[in-house]
Amino acid sequence: MSQFDIESISGVIPAMLTLFDENEEVDVKRTEALVDFLLERDVDGFYLTGSTGEGFLMTGEERKKVVETVVHRVAGRKPVIVHIGDIGTKKSIDLAKHAYEVGADAVSSVPPFYWKFSEQNIYNYYKDIAEATPLPMIIYNVPLAGLMGTELILKLSQLENVKGLKFTGKDHDQMGHLKEILGEKFMIYSGCDEMSFSGLSLGTDGIIGSFYNVMPELFKEINQAVQNGELTKGVRLQKIATEIILAALKYDYIALMRNMIKWQGIDAGYSRRPFTNYKDSELDTFKEVLREIKDKYYVTEVGFLKNI
Repeated sequence: MSQFDIESISGVIPAMLTLFDENEEVDVKRTEALVDFLLERDVDGFYLTGSTGEGFLMTGEERKKVVETVVHRVAGRKPVIVHIGDIGTKKSIDLAKHAYEVGADAVSSVPPFYWKFSEQNIYNYYKDIAEATPLPMIIYNVPLAGLMGTELILKLSQLENVKGLKFTGKDHDQMGHLKEILGEKFMIYSGCDEMSFSGLSLGTDGIIGSFYNVMPELFKEINQAVQNGELTKGVRLQKIATEIILAALKYDYIALMRNMIKWQGIDAGYSRRPFTNYKDSELDTFKEVLREIKDKYYVTEVGFLKNI
């Protein structure tokens, strides 16, 4: 059963990578090692099988295997949110029920995509999933699946089990406005890693993103700087994060993050095709950019930069 209520799920939450072996199969041992790595860095939760987790490249059974592995390894120490989004409502309900059965704390989903679904279709999708289990639902505004407008989000927020929003759009004025309207008990998580300082400064409850797999300690410091009102410090730390992210986005960043984790002593396995898997010898230019960032900002807050 769930260990955490939705209002306690806050802070820095990695959208966790799914670790595959050289045959592109889910690798349980590597996954457990990454969980341990992130727990040692005191992340505030886990977000599973989303875009960063290559969820749409996996079968339902594979997604369930990842969820079971992580929930078991975390063992109630931190909250676990399971992304159960898919094109079809029936498939998403099946994943939601499984998440509830194995002890996840919340579920989340992108809106249905590919076909241009109407707002009523999207509303029905979330309503059906939200009613399928007692778990709180975190809806998900993300350009990859199609951004929802303010009116639809407000309508969805009235559904009984819809308790939060992951907002990966860059319109932070809209995100801040939604938080103001929806109030303290409706949780909003900023999803743009390169804008985490902005999101937290606007009063969001936490940040969920890809690069928290790689440098969670930096984003924990950004979060703390916002809480302490140390704006100059927070801006500097965000500039470091943003420059690293922009350099990484010139590559298949989901695959590249595996190398960045390996530089910290953890075997992060492989990505699934069609993503590229990089040899370190292919990343000399990227490493040089990282060294320049390190020297420019006198960076001591990012663990993996010590090893390049």
